[in-house]
Amino acid sequence: MTEPVRGTPRLVRAINDRSALHLLLRHGPLTRPEISKLTGLSKPTVSQVLARLEESGLVVGNGLRTGQPGRVPETYRINPAAAYVAAVDVTPEWIAVRAADITGTVVGEAESPVPSAPAQPRDAGVEPLVEALRSALARVPTPEPPRSVVIGVQGAVDPTTGRLEYASEEDMAAWLVPDLDRLLSEGLGIPVRVENDVNLAAVAEQAHTAADCPDFVLLWADEGLGAALVIGGRLHRGFFGGAGEVGYLPLPGAATARDAGRYGHHGYQELAGGDAVCALLRTYGVAGADFPDVVAEAVRLATRTSGTRAEKAEAGLRAVATRLAVGLASIVTVVDPGLVVLAGRLSAAGGDHLRELVERELRVLAHSRARIRLSAVKSNPVLSGALDLALTDAREEVFGAAVQSPGER
Repeated sequence: MTEPVRGTPRLVRAINDRSALHLLLRHGPLTRPEISKLTGLSKPTVSQVLARLEESGLVVGNGLRTGQPGRVPETYRINPAAAYVAAVDVTPEWIAVRAADITGTVVGEAESPVPSAPAQPRDAGVEPLVEALRSALARVPTPEPPRSVVIGVQGAVDPTTGRLEYASEEDMAAWLVPDLDRLLSEGLGIPVRVENDVNLAAVAEQAHTAADCPDFVLLWADEGLGAALVIGGRLHRGFFGGAGEVGYLPLPGAATARDAGRYGHHGYQELAGGDAVCALLRTYGVAGADFPDVVAEAVRLATRTSGTRAEKAEAGLRAVATRLAVGLASIVTVVDPGLVVLAGRLSAAGGDHLRELVERELRVLAHSRARIRLSAVKSNPVLSGALDLALTDAREEVFGAAVQSPGER
């Protein structure tokens, strides 16, 4: 029989302190009586909690709350300067950075093209990459170095080796090294975590489109295809980190990796990636500069015009929806999610019209009752998800270290 954990004074104080911190994060400035009511702690205990948190630098006074009868109470809030975090979104073309304080308030954001760099010798290690990241982070300076940096990239880190996989050498050559997180953390002198960009988009959706569903799949339909799986409210990465790499999913009617090579055009990607969708719709007489333009034009023709062109555009969109649904059918049959979130530029261009067509096709192809919704994250979803993870990591570290009393540190 397992012995129960005894509530030592130190453990009780830590629980009380964390409870107060999370209340202040969730609700903003609160008074002592409000904290007492929300936590169930006595007012003297709350006073002791706030005294410890003020001494540790995690909580500061927020002034008096006026405009109410009786004694004017003092309010307290999380000290935003207690720690800072940064999120980075890296693609072969550009790099975006967003920084925030410990409360989640964004303090700066920047985006710029990836600068051209001279060819590096194969034994150059990660130094050129570290310098590029240091330069990117410097575009959004924080008063103190970030306590956590989460970087979104194309590909996924294999937890058994620490090496970035599912990424081509052409696009991500500098990143393809073992122990990537450790090397970047040591090089930058701050904790760094590298995460798959589609996984980060799913993290962002947990507070938006998927807030009411702990089991969902996010399908990223863009130039490339990817998916993320959230099961029981937790991101499922897989044993080798490759869960959701559905662009490689073999499907009838598409070439396989045996035919096209590992990074060639095959599988789900060949059927429903951006280039394939663009080429397909053009066979139905829809024109546009690139695949988002072509998809948007097909929707416009199908919903706002009539006649032969409208009929052909609608037929083309149904063909696109069928291709997307074929891949989704394999995913939902195995995972059985309650929700599928469509994200990426293809999904945004197709809007609710394409969403309805995909949902209709999925009902035919798979025994699934999963709802299908469009992404509700308005800003860069990769940065949003990366910032959420960075804040979680930083708060765990900062709150865990600072809630101890001075004599116990």
